[in-house]
Amino acid sequence: MDDAKAPRGIQSIEVGGQLLLALAHHGRPMALKDLARDAGMTPAKAHPYLVSFIKLGLVEQDGGSGPYGLGPLALQLGLISLQQYDPVRLATPVIEDLALQLGHTVAIAVWGTRGPTIVRVAEGPTPVHVSMRHGTVMSLSGTASGRLFACWRAAEAVSLGERLPDEATTAAVREAGLATSRDGVVAGVSAAAAPVFDAAGRLVLALTAIGPSASFDTALDGAPVAALRDAAALLSRRLGH
Repeated sequence: MDDAKAPRGIQSIEVGGQLLLALAHHGRPMALKDLARDAGMTPAKAHPYLVSFIKLGLVEQDGGSGPYGLGPLALQLGLISLQQYDPVRLATPVIEDLALQLGHTVAIAVWGTRGPTIVRVAEGPTPVHVSMRHGTVMSLSGTASGRLFACWRAAEAVSLGERLPDEATTAAVREAGLATSRDGVVAGVSAAAAPVFDAAGRLVLALTAIGPSASFDTALDGAPVAALRDAAALLSRRLGH
């Protein structure tokens, strides 16, 4: 479309949006001078935009005088965007069925800006005393879903600067084609996670079941692992893998 025929926007929003793009690109809080430079403006010009963004919740400032980072509204919008991702919509009824079948809580985790992030949860009848809510970011080394992403999204996992699973764990995950965790992050809680791949062979989400260690079978031929593996394989095929 010619510029003359393009819909007219609000230039100040487009200019200020460069600050949000810079924060999203770097994925970490930034000092005013660095943020302004990356957005192509002076600190004096950037500051009023940031004040407005803070009022909206798109940006937050550490301690009121420190570096600027993405705010709660920006994170909420990011989670909503992840939830609208087609593979997630496809997998949502699957985890509902799995939760009923297994009697355990089953969740969908995708790769977010801070790592493996829970975006859907189907509660099981057995209570689990561990955080498993929308927006929960999973440990790369201590959780089953985190180990999947550390294995099949290695470059992005390394960029987070967090502790990664050791080579033996990664090799075991690849050999089994899924990951398990017993009494990992929380004592008495176990989990299993199976990968879902798209047509390009890229890991797009993890199906994760979690439950009390006393009643959760993490054996590779156990019911939770078998059900997750079958469901993940079916979803992968539906996505063209």
